[in-house]
Amino acid sequence: MIDVEKVSYSYRSHLSGEIYMALNDISLTIGSGEYVAVVGRNGSGKSTLVKLLNGLLLPDSGRVAIDGVETTDSERIWDVRTRVGIVFQNPDNQIVASVVEEDVAFAPENQGLPREEIVRRVEESLKQVELYDLRERLTHELSGGQKQRLAIAGILAMRPQVLVLDESTAMLDPVGRAEVIATVEELHRREGLTVIHVTHCMEEAIRAGRIIVMDAGSVVFDGPVGELFSDAALVKECYLDMPALAHLSVMLRDGGLIIPDGLFTVEAMAQCLTR
Repeated sequence: MIDVEKVSYSYRSHLSGEIYMALNDISLTIGSGEYVAVVGRNGSGKSTLVKLLNGLLLPDSGRVAIDGVETTDSERIWDVRTRVGIVFQNPDNQIVASVVEEDVAFAPENQGLPREEIVRRVEESLKQVELYDLRERLTHELSGGQKQRLAIAGILAMRPQVLVLDESTAMLDPVGRAEVIATVEELHRREGLTVIHVTHCMEEAIRAGRIIVMDAGSVVFDGPVGELFSDAALVKECYLDMPALAHLSVMLRDGGLIIPDGLFTVEAMAQCLTR
Protein backbone atom coordinates (compact mmCIF):
# COMPACT_ATOMS: atom_id res chain seq x y z
CA MET A 1 0.00 0.00 0.00
CA ILE A 2 1.29 3.44 -0.99
CA ASP A 3 0.05 6.44 0.99
CA VAL A 4 0.74 10.01 -0.12
CA GLU A 5 -0.75 12.51 2.31
CA LYS A 6 -0.80 16.27 1.67
CA VAL A 7 2.62 16.19 0.01
CA SER A 8 4.29 19.28 -1.40
CA TYR A 9 7.69 19.52 -3.04
CA SER A 10 9.60 22.46 -4.52
CA TYR A 11 12.75 23.02 -6.57
CA ARG A 12 15.04 26.01 -6.47
CA SER A 13 16.15 27.32 -9.87
CA HIS A 14 19.93 27.17 -10.26
CA LEU A 15 19.80 30.21 -12.53
CA SER A 16 17.38 32.60 -10.86
CA GLY A 17 17.22 31.16 -7.36
CA GLU A 18 13.43 31.26 -7.54
CA ILE A 19 11.34 28.53 -5.90
CA TYR A 20 9.33 26.33 -8.26
CA MET A 21 6.46 24.36 -6.71
CA ALA A 22 6.52 20.93 -8.37
CA LEU A 23 3.84 19.31 -6.18
CA ASN A 24 1.18 21.13 -4.23
CA ASP A 25 -0.68 19.31 -1.42
CA ILE A 26 -0.97 15.95 -3.23
CA SER A 27 -2.90 13.11 -1.56
CA LEU A 28 -3.54 9.67 -3.03
CA THR A 29 -3.46 5.98 -2.20
CA ILE A 30 -2.36 3.12 -4.45
CA GLY A 31 -3.32 -0.37 -3.38
CA SER A 32 -1.42 -3.61 -3.81
CA GLY A 33 -1.75 -5.13 -7.27
CA GLU A 34 -3.07 -2.01 -9.03
CA TYR A 35 -1.97 -0.99 -12.53
CA VAL A 36 -1.96 2.81 -12.56
CA ALA A 37 -1.04 5.21 -15.35
CA VAL A 38 0.19 8.69 -14.45
CA VAL A 39 -0.12 11.26 -17.24
CA GLY A 40 0.06 15.00 -17.75
CA ARG A 41 1.91 17.76 -19.56
CA ASN A 42 5.65 18.34 -19.19
CA GLY A 43 6.31 19.97 -15.84
CA SER A 44 3.07 18.70 -14.31
CA GLY A 45 4.91 16.87 -11.50
CA LYS A 46 4.71 13.25 -12.69
CA SER A 47 8.38 12.33 -12.31
CA THR A 48 8.68 14.26 -9.06
CA LEU A 49 5.80 12.25 -7.65
CA VAL A 50 7.26 8.84 -8.46
CA LYS A 51 10.72 9.80 -7.20
CA LEU A 52 9.10 10.61 -3.87
CA LEU A 53 7.67 7.09 -3.73
CA ASN A 54 11.03 5.41 -3.15
CA GLY A 55 12.86 8.14 -1.31
CA LEU A 56 14.93 9.53 -4.17
CA LEU A 57 13.27 12.80 -3.17
CA LEU A 58 11.85 13.67 0.24
CA PRO A 59 8.75 15.87 0.63
CA ASP A 60 8.98 19.46 1.84
CA SER A 61 5.79 18.76 3.77
CA GLY A 62 3.35 15.91 4.11
CA ARG A 63 3.97 12.19 4.30
CA VAL A 64 4.88 9.37 1.90
CA ALA A 65 4.68 5.82 3.28
CA ILE A 66 5.16 2.40 1.71
CA ASP A 67 3.40 -0.32 3.72
CA GLY A 68 3.56 2.01 6.70
CA VAL A 69 7.28 2.77 6.31
CA GLU A 70 7.84 6.49 5.80
CA THR A 71 10.40 7.55 3.21
CA THR A 72 11.85 10.08 5.67
CA ASP A 73 12.90 7.24 8.01
CA SER A 74 16.62 7.15 7.13
CA GLU A 75 17.13 3.88 9.00
CA ARG A 76 14.61 2.11 6.76
CA ILE A 77 15.18 3.82 3.43
CA TRP A 78 16.66 0.62 1.96
CA ASP A 79 13.42 -1.18 2.85
CA VAL A 80 11.52 1.43 0.85
CA ARG A 81 13.83 1.23 -2.15
CA THR A 82 13.71 -2.55 -2.32
CA ARG A 83 9.91 -2.40 -2.25
CA VAL A 84 9.58 0.31 -4.92
CA GLY A 85 11.80 -0.05 -7.98
CA ILE A 86 12.01 2.60 -10.71
CA VAL A 87 12.93 2.10 -14.37
CA PHE A 88 13.92 5.42 -15.94
CA GLN A 89 13.80 6.76 -19.49
CA ASN A 90 17.32 6.08 -20.76
CA PRO A 91 18.22 2.38 -20.49
CA ASP A 92 21.94 3.03 -20.94
CA ASN A 93 22.02 5.12 -17.75
CA GLN A 94 20.79 2.16 -15.69
CA ILE A 95 23.28 -0.49 -16.78
CA VAL A 96 26.26 -0.91 -14.47
CA ALA A 97 27.94 -4.09 -15.75
CA SER A 98 29.20 -5.27 -19.13
CA VAL A 99 27.52 -8.71 -19.00
CA VAL A 100 23.76 -9.24 -18.69
CA GLU A 101 23.76 -11.62 -15.71
CA GLU A 102 26.35 -9.54 -13.87
CA ASP A 103 24.18 -6.46 -14.23
CA VAL A 104 21.17 -8.22 -12.69
CA ALA A 105 23.37 -9.51 -9.85
CA PHE A 106 24.56 -6.02 -8.91
CA ALA A 107 21.70 -5.05 -6.56
CA PRO A 108 21.43 -8.42 -4.74
CA GLU A 109 25.20 -8.35 -4.20
CA ASN A 110 24.89 -4.91 -2.62
CA GLN A 111 22.18 -6.32 -0.38
CA GLY A 112 24.78 -8.76 0.93
CA LEU A 113 22.78 -11.85 -0.02
CA PRO A 114 24.42 -15.30 -0.05
CA ARG A 115 25.93 -16.34 -3.37
CA GLU A 116 23.42 -19.13 -3.89
CA GLU A 117 20.50 -16.74 -3.40
CA ILE A 118 22.01 -14.23 -5.84
CA VAL A 119 22.40 -16.90 -8.52
CA ARG A 120 18.80 -18.03 -8.00
CA ARG A 121 17.42 -14.48 -8.18
CA VAL A 122 19.40 -13.65 -11.32
CA GLU A 123 18.14 -16.76 -13.07
CA GLU A 124 14.51 -16.19 -12.04
CA SER A 125 14.55 -12.49 -12.93
CA LEU A 126 16.05 -13.03 -16.37
CA LYS A 127 13.49 -15.73 -17.09
CA GLN A 128 10.68 -13.38 -16.01
CA VAL A 129 11.68 -10.83 -18.65
CA GLU A 130 12.64 -13.50 -21.22
CA LEU A 131 16.35 -12.64 -21.31
CA TYR A 132 17.71 -15.82 -19.77
CA ASP A 133 19.07 -17.07 -23.08
CA LEU A 134 21.05 -13.82 -23.34
CA ARG A 135 22.51 -14.02 -19.81
CA GLU A 136 26.10 -14.14 -21.10
CA ARG A 137 25.58 -11.47 -23.73
CA LEU A 138 27.45 -8.15 -23.51
CA THR A 139 25.02 -5.46 -22.44
CA HIS A 140 26.06 -3.02 -25.16
CA GLU A 141 24.93 -5.57 -27.75
CA LEU A 142 21.31 -5.47 -26.57
CA SER A 143 18.57 -3.54 -28.32
CA GLY A 144 16.84 -0.65 -26.57
CA GLY A 145 13.87 -2.79 -25.61
CA GLN A 146 16.14 -5.54 -24.31
CA LYS A 147 18.06 -3.02 -22.22
CA GLN A 148 14.87 -1.80 -20.57
CA ARG A 149 13.83 -5.38 -19.90
CA LEU A 150 17.28 -5.89 -18.38
CA ALA A 151 16.69 -2.86 -16.14
CA ILE A 152 13.39 -4.42 -15.06
CA ALA A 153 15.17 -7.72 -14.32
CA GLY A 154 17.65 -5.87 -12.12
CA ILE A 155 14.77 -4.46 -10.11
CA LEU A 156 12.95 -7.79 -9.94
CA ALA A 157 16.07 -9.33 -8.41
CA MET A 158 15.43 -7.13 -5.35
CA ARG A 159 11.93 -8.67 -5.00
CA PRO A 160 9.98 -5.37 -5.16
CA GLN A 161 6.28 -5.01 -4.55
CA VAL A 162 5.94 -1.99 -6.84
CA LEU A 163 7.41 -1.40 -10.31
CA VAL A 164 7.50 2.21 -11.50
CA LEU A 165 8.08 3.03 -15.16
CA ASP A 166 9.14 6.68 -15.48
CA GLU A 167 8.77 7.37 -19.23
CA SER A 168 10.59 4.05 -19.70
CA THR A 169 9.42 3.56 -23.29
CA ALA A 170 9.97 7.15 -24.49
CA MET A 171 13.33 6.46 -26.15
CA LEU A 172 12.36 3.13 -27.70
CA ASP A 173 11.17 2.25 -31.18
CA PRO A 174 7.74 0.61 -31.58
CA VAL A 175 9.19 -2.90 -31.27
CA GLY A 176 11.05 -2.00 -28.07
CA ARG A 177 7.95 -0.33 -26.64
CA ALA A 178 5.88 -3.42 -27.33
CA GLU A 179 8.51 -5.67 -25.69
CA VAL A 180 8.59 -3.63 -22.49
CA ILE A 181 4.82 -3.18 -22.18
CA ALA A 182 4.19 -6.87 -22.82
CA THR A 183 6.73 -7.80 -20.14
CA VAL A 184 5.24 -5.42 -17.58
CA GLU A 185 1.67 -6.54 -18.25
CA GLU A 186 2.67 -10.18 -17.86
CA LEU A 187 4.43 -9.44 -14.56
CA HIS A 188 1.35 -7.61 -13.35
CA ARG A 189 -0.95 -10.44 -14.37
CA ARG A 190 1.18 -13.38 -13.26
CA GLU A 191 3.04 -12.01 -10.24
CA GLY A 192 0.46 -9.51 -8.99
CA LEU A 193 3.09 -6.77 -9.15
CA THR A 194 1.82 -3.24 -8.54
CA VAL A 195 2.63 -1.12 -11.62
CA ILE A 196 2.80 2.67 -11.80
CA HIS A 197 3.40 3.81 -15.38
CA VAL A 198 4.32 7.43 -16.07
CA THR A 199 3.82 8.05 -19.77
CA HIS A 200 3.00 10.64 -22.43
CA CYS A 201 1.64 7.89 -24.68
CA MET A 202 -2.12 7.62 -24.27
CA GLU A 203 -2.13 4.32 -26.18
CA GLU A 204 -0.07 2.93 -23.30
CA ALA A 205 -2.08 4.71 -20.61
CA ILE A 206 -5.37 3.10 -21.64
CA ARG A 207 -3.93 -0.31 -20.78
CA ALA A 208 -4.04 0.59 -17.08
CA GLY A 209 -7.05 0.09 -14.84
CA ARG A 210 -6.74 3.51 -13.21
CA ILE A 211 -5.37 6.79 -14.47
CA ILE A 212 -4.05 9.79 -12.53
CA VAL A 213 -3.87 13.05 -14.46
CA MET A 214 -1.56 15.76 -13.15
CA ASP A 215 -1.31 19.41 -14.03
CA ALA A 216 0.71 22.21 -12.41
CA GLY A 217 1.65 20.02 -9.46
CA SER A 218 -1.88 18.90 -8.65
CA VAL A 219 -4.03 15.86 -9.35
CA VAL A 220 -6.84 16.95 -11.66
CA PHE A 221 -8.33 13.50 -12.28
CA ASP A 222 -8.00 10.15 -10.51
CA GLY A 223 -10.27 7.33 -11.58
CA PRO A 224 -11.01 4.54 -14.05
CA VAL A 225 -9.48 4.87 -17.51
CA GLY A 226 -12.87 4.40 -19.14
CA GLU A 227 -14.38 7.27 -17.15
CA LEU A 228 -11.76 9.71 -18.43
CA PHE A 229 -11.58 8.68 -22.08
CA SER A 230 -15.34 8.35 -22.54
CA ASP A 231 -15.57 12.11 -21.91
CA ALA A 232 -13.94 14.01 -24.77
CA ALA A 233 -14.48 17.37 -23.06
CA LEU A 234 -12.71 16.16 -19.91
CA VAL A 235 -9.80 14.81 -21.97
CA LYS A 236 -9.43 18.22 -23.63
CA GLU A 237 -9.71 19.97 -20.27
CA CYS A 238 -6.82 17.82 -18.99
CA TYR A 239 -4.70 18.76 -22.07
CA LEU A 240 -4.47 15.14 -23.21
CA ASP A 241 -4.73 13.46 -26.59
CA MET A 242 -7.59 11.05 -27.18
CA PRO A 243 -6.23 7.54 -27.88
CA ALA A 244 -7.37 6.07 -31.19
CA LEU A 245 -9.29 3.20 -29.57
CA ALA A 246 -10.98 5.56 -27.12
CA HIS A 247 -11.91 7.95 -29.92
CA LEU A 248 -13.42 5.08 -31.90
CA SER A 249 -15.30 3.84 -28.86
CA VAL A 250 -16.86 7.27 -28.33
CA MET A 251 -18.06 7.28 -31.93
CA LEU A 252 -19.49 3.79 -31.51
CA ARG A 253 -21.20 4.84 -28.28
CA ASP A 254 -22.74 7.85 -29.97
CA GLY A 255 -23.99 5.42 -32.60
CA GLY A 256 -25.72 3.32 -29.98
CA LEU A 257 -22.99 0.78 -29.14
CA ILE A 258 -21.38 0.43 -25.72
CA ILE A 259 -17.86 -0.85 -25.12
CA PRO A 260 -18.03 -3.78 -22.65
CA ASP A 261 -17.09 -2.71 -19.13
CA GLY A 262 -15.92 0.65 -20.45
CA LEU A 263 -12.56 -0.87 -21.44
CA PHE A 264 -10.73 0.52 -24.44
CA THR A 265 -8.95 -2.65 -25.57
CA VAL A 266 -8.75 -4.48 -28.85
CA GLU A 267 -10.61 -7.38 -27.25
CA ALA A 268 -13.40 -5.14 -25.99
CA MET A 269 -13.74 -3.48 -29.39
CA ALA A 270 -13.96 -6.88 -31.06
CA GLN A 271 -16.74 -7.92 -28.68
CA CYS A 272 -18.61 -4.74 -29.45
CA LEU A 273 -18.27 -4.99 -33.21
CA THR A 274 -19.41 -8.62 -33.29
CA ARG A 275 -22.62 -7.99 -31.34
